[in-house]
Amino acid sequence: MAKKLNKQDALDYHAKGRPGKIEVVPTKDTKSQWDLSLAYSPGVAEPCKEIYNDPENVYKYTAKGNLVGVISNGTAVLGLGDIGPEASKPVMEGKGVLFKIFADIDVFDIELNTKDPDSFVAAVKALEPTFGGINLEDIKSPECFEIEERLRKELKIPVMHDDQHGTAIISSAALLNGLELVKKKVDKVKIVVNGAGAAAMACVRLYLALGAKLENFILFDKDGVLNTERKDLTPMHMQFATKSKVKTLAEAMKGADVFLGLSVGNVVTQEMIKSMAKNPIVMAMANPDPEIAYDTAVAARPDVIMATGRSDYPNQVNNVLGFPYIFRGAMDVRATQINEAMKLAAVRALAELAKSPVPDIVNLAYNEKNIFFGPKYIIPKPLDPRLLSTVAPAVAKAAMDSGVAQHPIKDWEAYKVELNGRLGLDNQLFRVIGTKARRDPRKVVFAEADNIKVLKAAQVVNDEGIAIPILLGNETRIRNLAAEHAIDIEGIELIDPKSDEMQEKRHKFGELFFEKRKRKGFNLYEAKKVMRERNYFGCMMVETGEADALISGLTRKYPDTIRPALQVIGMEDGVKKVAGMYIIQTKRGPLFLADTTVNFNPTAEELAEITLMVAKEVQHFNITPRIAMLSYSNFGSSPTPEAQLVAKARDIVKQKNPSLIVDGEIQAAMAFNKEILKDNYPFTELMDGEVNTLIFPNLTAGNVAYNLLQEVAGFDAIGPVLLGMKKPVHILQLGSTVRQIVNMVNIAVVDAQEKCCRDKKAEEKSKGKKKK
Repeated sequence: MAKKLNKQDALDYHAKGRPGKIEVVPTKDTKSQWDLSLAYSPGVAEPCKEIYNDPENVYKYTAKGNLVGVISNGTAVLGLGDIGPEASKPVMEGKGVLFKIFADIDVFDIELNTKDPDSFVAAVKALEPTFGGINLEDIKSPECFEIEERLRKELKIPVMHDDQHGTAIISSAALLNGLELVKKKVDKVKIVVNGAGAAAMACVRLYLALGAKLENFILFDKDGVLNTERKDLTPMHMQFATKSKVKTLAEAMKGADVFLGLSVGNVVTQEMIKSMAKNPIVMAMANPDPEIAYDTAVAARPDVIMATGRSDYPNQVNNVLGFPYIFRGAMDVRATQINEAMKLAAVRALAELAKSPVPDIVNLAYNEKNIFFGPKYIIPKPLDPRLLSTVAPAVAKAAMDSGVAQHPIKDWEAYKVELNGRLGLDNQLFRVIGTKARRDPRKVVFAEADNIKVLKAAQVVNDEGIAIPILLGNETRIRNLAAEHAIDIEGIELIDPKSDEMQEKRHKFGELFFEKRKRKGFNLYEAKKVMRERNYFGCMMVETGEADALISGLTRKYPDTIRPALQVIGMEDGVKKVAGMYIIQTKRGPLFLADTTVNFNPTAEELAEITLMVAKEVQHFNITPRIAMLSYSNFGSSPTPEAQLVAKARDIVKQKNPSLIVDGEIQAAMAFNKEILKDNYPFTELMDGEVNTLIFPNLTAGNVAYNLLQEVAGFDAIGPVLLGMKKPVHILQLGSTVRQIVNMVNIAVVDAQEKCCRDKKAEEKSKGKKKK
């Protein structure tokens, strides 16, 4: 089911703050007059002269080698059609964002005010000195064929029209693997194609390059079958016209092995699918509704291998599996073009990757225990971190082998290390958390629903399918607030703990709470009365299983929010102290920081316990924790009690978990500087791999550090994540933004999934013991 998207949210996303989605950021120091004299006049003259003497030096002294032009005239934008160059700009900026986050390629988007192929080609040709590659986008057919063909011949840099070739490359990988699973040969299968636009033409061409036979294809456009009797076909379409007497899609589908849909939704029926050959492959890629819905196709033919363009079903044919990595490989060897050999190399690399064991972080993202090659996994997942270091080298090697590479790669292992270092293998953690949450949404109680930010966050997580929100507070006030600010909370459950309708529930919760606290300061009257407070009531909903997690703390002090959680839900078995952890997203990957919110001056024993809890949480994200226990001292360089406390805590951690990668006491800067460590402290466990977890000696240090990283350095953050609770309760930072609240809900849902899974295992283990 497609999630609805609020129009105003989309507009606000693009308009608020700095308009648009991109900016140009200097990559060199520009702080002093000396820096500026090097960056511009007079220093800039030196690289200019070097490039004049040898134009190839432009790759050495400028950003050309990592710069792609995303160029369109806005004549075929998404499902919007010919909306013009200005209206296409948000899409082109978005494409630039995808290039950056998946392959670390910079983009200038350029929108040309011309529909004439000659003018378009001339404009792009004149821009060749600026770019290392050209990604053509959203240009209508048939002009797109001529424009790409001419630019490929006339430019000496890689050019690709992704609308054509992206779908062709990804679906080709799916086709190869699908055919392998059903033991059919590509040159024998009958293929029906519905839709005859640019993408369909490119798909057929690439399938032919893989060995498919032209006589085995039947294509349809909006006017019917492409056959040799039609007089309205272009020369491009005529070369794929059939001599078959088939007139309708239903006739063509009888006995077909493969269906490729690049048309409109719901044009294929169950009867058509039933009439196909044994073990059919159906790639229905119309968006947002496929030619036939996934569930409908599978119900008609359980033996079908099904792919769509949708992320909520197996086998998503997503162009992001291709273009970032294809351009990365092409540009890294300075290829003069993207040729057939390079496209086929990408196809085979994607197909082979789907057969190799899937990393834990991918299983985590899609909420699977073990994704493996089979009917429901014939192409890699878009969040697979291996795509960059798999597809780019394959494309680069094909460019070299086919003679179009000008800067060959000699050390392939070093190249793969460089690729992985561009983004950090774990840098997709935030996207992974969101994807995992959406796979199995849980009920989340919002204790402060009479707040605009909380209401907005509740709407977002509801619309996105991240969580099933439950709003606590005065219903009239909440509905009025939502209406006033155009926040859609239709269908979201509202509960007012103070209302008469909740009296029986309050009493029931009060009695349960009294049993927990009757010897800890609460009498029965107080236990029932306190259930009128939303934090207590919400925690009780989590405790009794009526909800899976609680989010609170936006408008209250931390202790006022954590107290009810500790009294109602309590800590995990064996935990003596809860702790707060932040996840900070950096260019080198995620950093886990603790304790940032709870424990003021922990003892060595408490610091050790905090470290072990954080390590466990990091492992839940399928990341190996590499922990630096921080101080102002390095390995005994200061004999002060504060430094010795950290060293002692590290000893306790190693006694309890010898296999954990943890060291300290160590200064923060030292933990990340391998050269100084190697020269001065070569014995440390932190020499191998990047540090990803920082344990602070006290609350002041941790709190100051995460605030500086978040506010001054501008890193994205999720937190504080409350560790050590028996059930998921997460407390917001005062004044959190809507985005930060949504991030916290993602964590809460993943936390609930993990704890639910753990509790089920414990219950099954307990039942097993009883049977024995």
